[in-house]
Amino acid sequence: MLLAVLNHAGIAVFAASGALIGVRKRLDMFGVWTLAALTGVGGGVARDVLLGIHPPSSVQGWGNLTTATIAAAFVFVFHPQFGRLRRSVLVLDAVGMGVFSATGALTALQHEASPFAAALIGITTALGGGVIRDMLVNEVPLLLQQRDLYAIPALTGAVATVAAWSWGATEARSLVAGAVLATGFRLLALWQKWRVPVAPTDVVGRFVSTCKRALRR
Repeated sequence: MLLAVLNHAGIAVFAASGALIGVRKRLDMFGVWTLAALTGVGGGVARDVLLGIHPPSSVQGWGNLTTATIAAAFVFVFHPQFGRLRRSVLVLDAVGMGVFSATGALTALQHEASPFAAALIGITTALGGGVIRDMLVNEVPLLLQQRDLYAIPALTGAVATVAAWSWGATEARSLVAGAVLATGFRLLALWQKWRVPVAPTDVVGRFVSTCKRALRR
């Protein structure tokens, strides 16, 4: 039950983030809805494809698309109340990412995936919708943006869900642990402006230069 509730919550939050970007890009009503719907169900479709669920359960019925449509309509009408759109998108995206990392991992475990595969499928579920959203509006995905900590919080949430489940925790506790950890990690990283390290420039050359300067002394 909680899995279904969180799945719909993740769809709603991701759809809202997609709709906000659609509003920011000045898309029309259909464009906003399309972006919201694909953002909301994109991660779930990727999860189902990896698990061999055909056709994907995310688009089997009207439930998921209805959730995305309601979220898109709400944002379309009340977007001025969201204040700064980009900040709202980042917060909603963090919540959606956290929820989907946990639900994706747990769904994979319920379909007899190994813990390792479940963690990877959890990451894919968390990242799929956001990547589709950003590519559709010709933006660099948050996954690749400015050395942002994005995939690592998703991985943390998925691994936490798998670990809790493997240690005998209930479905509800596993989901909450993974979702809260991933979301909290992502929001903390945004607040503290944590960045992923980039490749250093010519370590060997700098070492040789340092040695030469030391020898000259």
